[in-house]
Amino acid sequence: MAGSPGLAAPEWRIEDRPVDYPDALAAMEERAAAIREGRAPELLWLLEHPPLYTAGTSARREDLLTHRFPVYEAGRGGQYTYHGPGQRVVYLQLDLKARQPDLRLYVRCLEEWIIQTLARFQVKGERREGRVGIWVPREGGREDKIAAIGVRVRRWVTLHGISINLDPDLSHFDGIVPCGIREHGVTSLVDLGLPVTLQDLDIALRDTFENIFGPGRPMGPA
Repeated sequence: MAGSPGLAAPEWRIEDRPVDYPDALAAMEERAAAIREGRAPELLWLLEHPPLYTAGTSARREDLLTHRFPVYEAGRGGQYTYHGPGQRVVYLQLDLKARQPDLRLYVRCLEEWIIQTLARFQVKGERREGRVGIWVPREGGREDKIAAIGVRVRRWVTLHGISINLDPDLSHFDGIVPCGIREHGVTSLVDLGLPVTLQDLDIALRDTFENIFGPGRPMGPA
C-alpha cells in the first residue's frame, strides 16, 4: 500500500513514557482531522500504555474475566485486548484515499508489516484464517498470539493500529479472553528467548514499514 509520489513522508513519533488511553484517543481524533484537512502529515505513533483493557466494537461482556485494570471502549474493530508496559503499540494515521481506499488490503498490509518485522529477529509470525493478529507456532501444536491488530477508518484516515508483545507481563492477559479466542495463548519476543529491546523493535518496524508502505513500493503483499 504505497504512498503516492506527492504524499509527504509520515511523521514518526516515539514516546518515552506511558500514555494514558483517553489521551491517546483524543490525540488520534485531533490528528485524523488535521490529516483530512491537509494541515498535518501522516503519523506513526509508537508508545506504551499503563496496564489496561480495551473493548472493540465486537467485544462480548463474558470475555472480560476481571476488572483488575481499567477498561476502555476503544471504538476500533475487534474484541477485548490488553495493553501495558513491555508492549509496543503503534498507532498509524494514514490517508488511505491518497494510498488506496481498501480496508481489507490495509489490514493485510499491517499483517505483512508485523511478519517482516518479526522475521528480523528470526521469529516466524503467521496469519490464521478467521483469527485477526499474528501467531507463532509452538511445541505440541500450540499457537500463541504475539501481535494484535485493531483498526478504525474515518473518511479514509486510519486510527488505532497494531501492538507487538516485546516483554509484557503475560499474566495480565488472564483478565480477558484475548480477541475472544479461548483455545490459544499469548507470547512475546522475550518469552521466546529473544533479548530484544524496544529500540531494536522500533528500528525493525521503521525499516520494514518502507517495504510495505513506502513510496514506489507494491500496493501490498500477495
